[in-house]
Amino acid sequence: MIRIILCGCSGKMGQVVGQTVAGREDCEIVAGVDLHAPDPTGYPVYRTLGEVREPADVVIDFSHPSALQDILAYLQERPGLAAVLCTTGYSHEQVEAIHRAAQASPILYSRNMSLGVNLLVSLAQKAASVLGDGFDIEILEMHHNQKLDAPSGTALMIADAISQVRTDDTKYVYDRHSQRKKREPAEIGIHSVRGGTIVGEHQVIFAGHHETITLSHSAQSKELFAVGAVNAALFVSGKAPGLYDMSALI
Repeated sequence: MIRIILCGCSGKMGQVVGQTVAGREDCEIVAGVDLHAPDPTGYPVYRTLGEVREPADVVIDFSHPSALQDILAYLQERPGLAAVLCTTGYSHEQVEAIHRAAQASPILYSRNMSLGVNLLVSLAQKAASVLGDGFDIEILEMHHNQKLDAPSGTALMIADAISQVRTDDTKYVYDRHSQRKKREPAEIGIHSVRGGTIVGEHQVIFAGHHETITLSHSAQSKELFAVGAVNAALFVSGKAPGLYDMSALI
């Protein structure tokens, strides 16, 4: 039985993770962390991670980038404790801090916990490698009107994966209306749509000479991200120190 500390337990994703774990027999939530106490959960909830005293195997974080420092400090004080970092919007400095912390702790970090999305990333990278630099690449992401960051972490994850296999000096373009010029071959256009209750839509468009290839993924429920996070927690628990991602589960 894997013991989980759930950071951000009263948020929308935290609640879905709680419901997902409640329906499983291979893991349990032993403590939650949130500034706002949720409805009765069946486990104790603390305002800060430092207050948690329950023994645990892994921390799942669906909270806010500002919580990262406390999480990494908590891991440092507890050798062997693993973490699954699901929060988006980390700064470049925070990502570097995650890499440093992974030298001493097993950490799984992904900007999207869906196995399907991570398969899309892998397919997009493969397509970019096969098609070469002769195809223009555009990424479109759509989310609900409550999402704070734009572009989405997943869109950037796709762009980063494609950039790794391109031979040109790739640059990301987010706002075409501010410039009046032809599209440059090395560009990857990234476009954001916010509206309604869209859970998550991602399209990767490869536009070539007289042909277009489109890869897409549609998330229809937040549950798929919760299931991915819980499966990631079971995977990383007990692993050697290092930085893991969802590709390890594919």
